[in-house]
Amino acid sequence: MKGYFVKSLMALGAMMMVCSCGDDSSDGSAVSPNPPVNDPCAAYTVFSAGWIQDFGDGTYWVLDQASAAAGMGTIFDANGNPVTGAYFVIDGDVGSVFDSEGPYVTLNMPAQLLCQANATKTETGEIIKSSSSVVTNPSAGGDGTLSSSATSVSAGSEVPASQAGLSSAGTLPGSSAAITSSGGQVDPNVGSSSSVEVVPASSSEKVFTVGNPEEDIKKYPVPTLKNILGNGTSGWNTRYWDACKAHCSQTSTDGAEGKPKINTQEEYAASHYTARVCNINDIEIPTFTYSKGLERYWVGIQNTPNACQEASPASGGGFTCTDMAPVAVNDTLAYAFVAGSDATTSCGKCFHLQYDGSFKDADGNNAPKETHKALKGKHIIVMASNIGHDVKPGQFDLMVPGGGPGIFNALQLQITKPGIEWGATYGGFLTYCQNGEQVGYDGSLADYQKCVKNMCDAAFGDSKYPNLLRGCHWFADWFMAADNPTYQWEEVECPQYLIDKYSTNISTSIETKILYQSDWSTYKGGDFIETDACSKTPNATGEYCNPEQLEADKAKKYE
Repeated sequence: MKGYFVKSLMALGAMMMVCSCGDDSSDGSAVSPNPPVNDPCAAYTVFSAGWIQDFGDGTYWVLDQASAAAGMGTIFDANGNPVTGAYFVIDGDVGSVFDSEGPYVTLNMPAQLLCQANATKTETGEIIKSSSSVVTNPSAGGDGTLSSSATSVSAGSEVPASQAGLSSAGTLPGSSAAITSSGGQVDPNVGSSSSVEVVPASSSEKVFTVGNPEEDIKKYPVPTLKNILGNGTSGWNTRYWDACKAHCSQTSTDGAEGKPKINTQEEYAASHYTARVCNINDIEIPTFTYSKGLERYWVGIQNTPNACQEASPASGGGFTCTDMAPVAVNDTLAYAFVAGSDATTSCGKCFHLQYDGSFKDADGNNAPKETHKALKGKHIIVMASNIGHDVKPGQFDLMVPGGGPGIFNALQLQITKPGIEWGATYGGFLTYCQNGEQVGYDGSLADYQKCVKNMCDAAFGDSKYPNLLRGCHWFADWFMAADNPTYQWEEVECPQYLIDKYSTNISTSIETKILYQSDWSTYKGGDFIETDACSKTPNATGEYCNPEQLEADKAKKYE
């Protein structure tokens, strides 16, 4: 886990207030703010290992260990209810607590109390308390494992940060924790925003599954955007979703076509690294590994294979991570990824678009539709994860499920149900709906929305990729099923949400020990297959690779 970048200083009084231990549980039974002497963990509901941060005056948090390692740790109250509007991360011995405005409190983790899970939640929402064990860090002292008697309490609803006593202008009572200033900007090499299971890797990096954009977006501040209509910089959206490994997941030594440079670690980090890539099961995989052949006199890197091109079998290659589908921030702002023109964009850059109510090639005989007018005034911030050779300057090819598979199509490797109508190769579901046998070219907004969403449901509704369904519905509901809408645009700093969804969590260093794999389809997360068999410097006998070790390492497979 990498550290967070402090962009600007905040006032020393900008601190976080935590909720009161004396709050009642949802069933009316009070939870004591002071844990029993014989079991300090028993007073708290802990679903997985987590730190009990008690500030000594009845204020506390339960900080989930697993989700903190993933980059966006969940915070619970004593009854096991998630506290919305705040999250927690850990970097070595330092823990940091954030709210939506960015200021955070840093904690000395060796001094915190770590409790093991002592509760589970049933399908009906009932919380079952069982045994608990406490693990105190050695530096803080401790006395082994303790247990509590089993109890049952009703599950409560999520507790908004505002109701839990969180305040960026409050005071942290009874705490000696250092206050660290922040402007709300997070270093791009921090982990994914996904608060999902994280599995250990044999290196210092972690392996991430994809997240849920509609839930993840709630953890980020909402930017304030100015009206840019009439600024004279116009463009238009097309759309696609080919599910391929992104162009920006490839490395470059010269920055060709806007790809991230990989000559030095510094310039690589400055570009937000390479774009995330997943296997066919939506588990993140490396964007590059050791070179394929590991020749005796060359130890370099090799891009992981693309499901749309060189992968054999194709299903074993890299795919678009489905949580890169568009997401609504609110009714007037959304985030998305795009393919941009190689003349005006480069990998990892972001652009603010504001829709003007028209569309490309509109004229007196072909006026804007109801869909275009409904989109007028809305804002979207997009990040370039692909470079399109057929994309024109000012055009951003919107990456949206159901937008059309294009000439390269890995989507049909993921969605194998027979009989799906995929629509037009270029234009997807909406273009199909514009057919005269469906809605036609001059249909109403409601008719287009219904037609597109029906196609979304038929293609993705019963698949194992819920983000494809969410993103497809977004096109109908937020984007108003608008065909090639026009906008004014400007380049902007990238929102942290897009940086986190874009940046690889695995191939963050230009030095790698991960072995090349031709088939990533069986990878389920966990340890990577690595080797120390080779070096750029020969050993005492002039060998660059230990043949026996290398042969044994390359024979390993993910199963």
